[in-house]
Amino acid sequence: QVQLVESGGGLVQAGGSLRLSCAASGHTFGSYIMGWFRQAPGKEREFVATISRNGGSTHYADSVKGRFTISRDNAKNTVYLQMSSLKPEDTARYYCAADQNYWFNVQVRAAMYDYWGQGTQVTVSS
Repeated sequence: QVQLVESGGGLVQAGGSLRLSCAASGHTFGSYIMGWFRQAPGKEREFVATISRNGGSTHYADSVKGRFTISRDNAKNTVYLQMSSLKPEDTARYYCAADQNYWFNVQVRAAMYDYWGQGTQVTVSS
């Protein structure tokens, strides 16, 4: 089992940047596909970005492509989400998740993830 703890959220003006971090416990971090999701009030949780076990493959939601970058450091058991050119519509609680399934390289479906963090709030003011 892995525990995930997100950090780095906060209040930022539109056009600004934030870097989220997700620290994982355990010794098998490199065996998990990692993903970032977000949920705004009154809306369903939505996919943001995912990264393969060795970091060689990534995939992004169209809404964040070109503005957000997912990366990971397996030596530090940490996955990151660098967010730039933030917009008010990016306001949400951001969650990281870990998927131990070996059938896929990356994963966009929330239902496929096995472990979730508690989330970190990102608020973008206009």
